[in-house]
Amino acid sequence: MTFVARLLAIAVAGVLLAHPAAAQAPKSLTLGTASVGGVFFVYGQVWANIAADAIKVPISTRQTDGPNHNIILVETKQVDLGMTTMGVALQAWNGEGAWTQGRKFQSMRAIFPMYDTMFHFVSLQKGGIKSVAQLAGKSVGVGPRAGTPGTYIPLMLEALGVKVSSIRNGGGSDMTSQLGDGLIDSFGFAAGLPFPAYSEAEASNPVNFYAFTKEQIAILKQKMPELSDATIPKGTYKTLTEDQPTVGVFNFAIAHKDVSADLVYGIVKAVMENNPRMVQGHSAAKETLPANVTKNTFLPFHPGAARYFEEKGFRIPADLKG
Repeated sequence: MTFVARLLAIAVAGVLLAHPAAAQAPKSLTLGTASVGGVFFVYGQVWANIAADAIKVPISTRQTDGPNHNIILVETKQVDLGMTTMGVALQAWNGEGAWTQGRKFQSMRAIFPMYDTMFHFVSLQKGGIKSVAQLAGKSVGVGPRAGTPGTYIPLMLEALGVKVSSIRNGGGSDMTSQLGDGLIDSFGFAAGLPFPAYSEAEASNPVNFYAFTKEQIAILKQKMPELSDATIPKGTYKTLTEDQPTVGVFNFAIAHKDVSADLVYGIVKAVMENNPRMVQGHSAAKETLPANVTKNTFLPFHPGAARYFEEKGFRIPADLKG
């Protein structure tokens, strides 16, 4: 080795010792989102760009089937980052949802709160369907099989004793097309507001939006305690002229436990401190605020995320430090 080469080697080693994170920083990260037409797909692109700018590591997005799929991909390290509703995350953590086949998915860690996911339905006005009870004997689209609505809506209909003729799965845009073509009678979903595919459906045909009655909400909350009261405000869609009570589950961004704490800290800081830019990307991000960190009551936080929130004065319970 030449004298110059030795000097360069010593200099590089000094930099790496002074900044150990630089030696460990990956060339890129991958974020699991959802299908085209869903809020995760749009929202994920927004925060991936914001975070990548801050941590100086490219974050690519991968189209997935939604929360269940994201958790599986994070568990198997096929993606580094993901997004999930907390109801699905609870099933995964305990290995209790039918989709888990009894396997516990415990390599994921919470990194930041996203927004509330609200369940609601849309049908063409010409079909005359204006309530969940009227879905009996009808064909209902529920989005991707591995998504939150694909997981929950069949269980909800069963809990309410509403026997539909069939359940259809597919991406948001595909479900909207099937609704318009008369291949399904209703499209039920759960997403941040406004849901792009519903806006698309409304722009194409006269539609009815509906959710659950007070009595149905009580039944669902008793059967599924992870659900909480929610309201879809009037004006969310052009033809929604009254507030619509429903139920929802909060969403969190997740990371594999092995992702660097410094990188996760940088990601969380970037997202939490650029809310106007987040909201510009999708209005659901108005709930992407540090105060909503308390919406997670069971999933361990990544050490990098816990550090950020505690620096901002939010207490992270000892049993949620993962």
